[in-house]
Amino acid sequence: MRKLLLSLFLFTALANAQTKEKTAINALLDNWHKAAAEAKFDVYFGYLSEESIFIGTDATENWNKKQFMDFAKPYFDKGRAWNFTAIERNIYFDKSGKIAWFDELLNTQMKICRGSGVIVKEGKEWKIKHYVLSMTVPNDNINEVIKAKSALEDPLIEKLKANYKPN
Repeated sequence: MRKLLLSLFLFTALANAQTKEKTAINALLDNWHKAAAEAKFDVYFGYLSEESIFIGTDATENWNKKQFMDFAKPYFDKGRAWNFTAIERNIYFDKSGKIAWFDELLNTQMKICRGSGVIVKEGKEWKIKHYVLSMTVPNDNINEVIKAKSALEDPLIEKLKANYKPN
């Protein structure tokens, strides 16, 4: 009976801790997106880990934090960057509770996009370590999208294939 009560207590404590951390991560991501909508450059980039990676919707957008800051600065300087609002989000944790990953659907100026990423606990704060933004494409429209992308991406595919060297 004692083991059962102890197990129940530990399970409840773990569930409560994860609920607290999910609340913190949801707030972080919502505030991160809000900082972009309000063009708050320092706030926005403060949510990213120093070693973070941001992968955008264009095949050439694979940036470390500094590269992403350089790309984004002109948008923020104009007083409006981008406006993403979560409409669905799932958050998961590793066993240590110090690494989380998530996926989200976003309402954006590009219609529905998908964001996914990895968040790490740095000290007492969660920081975005890796983020991938993707546009969603309805399955019924795949051929139209492929046709629209082909002229730009076929040469890029050849260039990337020629330069590809696995790590």
